[in-house]
Amino acid sequence: MDLKIKVIPFLLLTIISALTSCQAQSTKKVGGACEGCEAIYEYESKILSSMDTLPEFQQNEPKLKITGTVFKPDGITPAENVLIYIYHTNRQGIYETKGNETGWAERHGFIRGWVKTGKDGQYTFYTFRPAPYPDGSESEHLHITIKESDKNEYYLDEYLFEDDPLLTQSIRNRLKNRGGSGIVNPQVENKILTIKRNIILGKNIPNYE
Repeated sequence: MDLKIKVIPFLLLTIISALTSCQAQSTKKVGGACEGCEAIYEYESKILSSMDTLPEFQQNEPKLKITGTVFKPDGITPAENVLIYIYHTNRQGIYETKGNETGWAERHGFIRGWVKTGKDGQYTFYTFRPAPYPDGSESEHLHITIKESDKNEYYLDEYLFEDDPLLTQSIRNRLKNRGGSGIVNPQVENKILTIKRNIILGKNIPNYE
């Protein structure tokens, strides 16, 4: 009887420990710390598709098309239902606000957009080329966050422009190539400046399995 009394609690503890371990593994955060990544959920009632046009697209030059394909970790299979969020500065290098922003829009500004990939994994944003920070401390860039259906949101390397004189070799050396290289080569296609970037899920992302 004493043996049974001792064995039952031991089995219960073993089961609880195993369940806790499985839960921890399933909720393990990939990508490390990501301040502001929660903004990826701030699209509110907007119906997402694989294409989005950011505010002020028509009013600014040079207009910019951002396009590419999101692939699964094998780098071959297109990834469906991946949520992508981008935001960037205006032509003065400021994260422009209107004054009525809430949530992360207070810091990111209103020049931002969201898409969700379809079966072909493709995505497209229409916006305009951002300016560097007014003090020249940062080169031209666009921030990007992604969310896979079975993982938490995480950031990728920013979009950076190959022809930007502020993109120094020192900056290039510090890049982690999260999701693949974020350095893009702008080309004029159909009278619009176009950058293409394919994304490989999990590439150089900490804790990704």
